[in-house]
Amino acid sequence: MDVFCVLEVDVNGEEVFMVDKNKISNYSGRIKRLLGKSKGGTRNLKVIFHDFPGGGEGFELITRFCYSSGKIEINPSNINLLHCSAIFMEMNESCFGVSLFEQTEKLLVEIKFWTWSELLVALKHCQEQLPVVNSSGLLHKCVDSLVGRLALAGEASPCPSTSSPDSPGLRLSTDTRSTESLKNIYRATWWLEDLMSLNPYLVEMITKSMVLRKFDHGVIVRFLFYYQKSRFVTATVDEKCKIIETIVEMLYSLDQSYVSCKSLFGILRVSLKLNIKKCCRNVLENMIGLQLDQATLDNLLVPSPVGIDQSYDVNLVLRFTRSFLGSGFCRVPLIRVQKVANLMDLYIAEVSPDPSLKPSKFCSLISAIPDLARESSDGIYHAMDMYLESHAELSKEEKKRICYALNHEKLSSECCKHLAHNSNFPSSSSFLALASQQNKLKSLLEDTNQPKPSINSPYSSVETEIKGKRKESCEQIVLYAGRLDISDENEKLKANLHGMQCRVLELEKVCKKMQNQMAKMLKSKLSGQSNARSLPRLCS
Repeated sequence: MDVFCVLEVDVNGEEVFMVDKNKISNYSGRIKRLLGKSKGGTRNLKVIFHDFPGGGEGFELITRFCYSSGKIEINPSNINLLHCSAIFMEMNESCFGVSLFEQTEKLLVEIKFWTWSELLVALKHCQEQLPVVNSSGLLHKCVDSLVGRLALAGEASPCPSTSSPDSPGLRLSTDTRSTESLKNIYRATWWLEDLMSLNPYLVEMITKSMVLRKFDHGVIVRFLFYYQKSRFVTATVDEKCKIIETIVEMLYSLDQSYVSCKSLFGILRVSLKLNIKKCCRNVLENMIGLQLDQATLDNLLVPSPVGIDQSYDVNLVLRFTRSFLGSGFCRVPLIRVQKVANLMDLYIAEVSPDPSLKPSKFCSLISAIPDLARESSDGIYHAMDMYLESHAELSKEEKKRICYALNHEKLSSECCKHLAHNSNFPSSSSFLALASQQNKLKSLLEDTNQPKPSINSPYSSVETEIKGKRKESCEQIVLYAGRLDISDENEKLKANLHGMQCRVLELEKVCKKMQNQMAKMLKSKLSGQSNARSLPRLCS
């Protein structure tokens, strides 16, 4: 080789090639342009490339093409390097036949005739050259062709030996709400295992392409969860973060009715140990919050982050409730809000014994769901009882603030009896419970007075119920008065108590009057029946 024709090429600081400048410049417009700008003789010519596609491997393919007079085998395994290198080296013209760029473009035009395996090979090699291969348009063509093949193939698998629908791995996939039968789902997702080797960026591209082609969202959800499970087995911490972020972003773009709450909690528990982006965590929590009525108590019992004394992450649950209510309580169906209210009552009872749970957080949990959604306050009462028992050091003012969140009107008679002699609660709370019971008794008496019962209607059950309510109310008044320390209460509370006792006496008088009236009615009825039986004898 003539020494004056030697060109030294430094490729990305990795390898140095000594090539014939004439052979390379005959096919590369870039080399020809660089040498044309060089000054001086042809000795010691050197070119340095810092971002050559594929590094030394890519440049070696270029030299083979040039030294073989523009002939080289182009296949799915090397088309990514040859295509990107041809663009980089400006090999779109040739003095000796068809240029390298034209040859790679011709093969890409025929990509629709590639086999499923050839598409997978091309994609796997493309992901090694990101983002260069992405800018060339090659990656998008491969992804579109692969997704199009899935859309056309339907339930038929071109590679049954490696992608059987009965593959054990498919049985581990997360369940979705797809309306298809399990058999049809397995047939529709025979390709899952084949795509597990792709990186998150390609999975994102494939998912977006599926959405554009109107793929069933249940199948896409199944693919994403299966990908996360499979890749986590061997992934590094950084790779796991990227996988979670990609999966969450893609799930958020889909119809949420296909994404199960259980699966989202599985993603959440995995992400707690990872340093994923805050925006990704917010999106995940929002998706869970929107389906909070489908959650279970075990789902909500998430341990607190490191550095926080509380046993469970209460702030996380509060964020869930805010997401659930969203734009407003009135816009969420009442039956769903009631399910969340029952779930929250169970959660509050579970976390209430925690000594590290502050009163402000406890009150926030109680008020997180509107009280209108609760049919009974018994669950809240029992949770308060456990909380006050575990936090005996609280001041009277703190206890009053906590008990202020309790709706005494929705307490059952059993809970009112228990509260009347419960030393954990302040006296004012017991007073409100007794007042509530008195109002219920008064309402019951008013209902029995309007309208009057007919002479033929059974009244004994009504009378018994009135007597029981009257006796129950009086017993509660006595219990309350027996333990109330009047010296510690203000004059207003004392006056209210006196007024309550007077009203109870009035109710007793009303009950007694009704009892006398009913007795007269009964006597009159019995007398009429006796005369009717004796009438035939007089006639005889």
